[in-house]
Amino acid sequence: MPTEQVSAEGRRQSPPPWPTAVVFALLFVSAAALSAIYFFEDARLQNPSQTAAAAAANPFADIALEADSVVVVDLATDHILYSRNPDVQLPLASLTKVPMAFVASEVLLPDAILTIPEHETPDGASIRLPAGLKFLARDLMDFTLVASSNEGAEIVASAARGGIKRKYPEADQNRTVLWRMNNLARNLGLTRTYFLNLSGLDLSTTQAGAYGSANDTARLFAYIASTSPHIFEQTSRNEVQIRALSGETIRAVNTDEALPSIPGLIMGKTGYTDLAGGNLAIVFEVGPARPVAIVVLHSSLQGRFDDVRKLVAATQAAIAAQ
Repeated sequence: MPTEQVSAEGRRQSPPPWPTAVVFALLFVSAAALSAIYFFEDARLQNPSQTAAAAAANPFADIALEADSVVVVDLATDHILYSRNPDVQLPLASLTKVPMAFVASEVLLPDAILTIPEHETPDGASIRLPAGLKFLARDLMDFTLVASSNEGAEIVASAARGGIKRKYPEADQNRTVLWRMNNLARNLGLTRTYFLNLSGLDLSTTQAGAYGSANDTARLFAYIASTSPHIFEQTSRNEVQIRALSGETIRAVNTDEALPSIPGLIMGKTGYTDLAGGNLAIVFEVGPARPVAIVVLHSSLQGRFDDVRKLVAATQAAIAAQ
């Protein structure tokens, strides 16, 4: 896999199904309580006084990870398979683009034609979407998510702004898309999550563009995977090419280097900034109708991929042993 472009993911000054809807509903109602219960259960199971046989039966028992915060949720059973500091609030980096794309999709029809406006890139990277070209909304969304493009995020959000104002007249008229992103977080009960910009870029050396917890992020991804998986299906591909109405093509290489190790990927998103470190969140199917969410926060640029590979393998083993 090509090396991820840090300029797309985040340094602000970087150079140029659930089986049924009912189960999903139960996840959102009970996730906070279950998180606490299973966090302490995991701690108990990993007590050094465990017998060697019990440790061997738990594929997560001796797992070595770089990430400071992790959660693995079996969405079919609403059970937390593994967690480490799942409720710690940390910078989200480009995971922020997932709720941005979701709220934009509420008002942008997939076949809507969007014209690229005159613009500058928010991270100082080279312009990849030239002004004047026209694309289908779904193609711009795919480019933004697969390439983790801060440029694309700003363009998609700008196109969605008027529709969100009309759909939500109570929205902040000056920060309409951002208002809806935070409104979504509140509606889902994501108490440790809030967004300060559209892409997750660090605002300064001490303030991130968005914050949240691993538990909150798993719940957000679970909700979106259950309601709008089509918006994010291209994130399971190694690359995509989008074509302007005038024929020009632009290639987007997936920033997720762990893709080959993730079977049945439904959706995924990377994130990296100086403050966030390496983030990665995925929803994948271990088997038919057996989706699992994995979130790692504050790992390293490469470590997040290694962490997810290990967690995917442990998840497969744990579910196979049930």
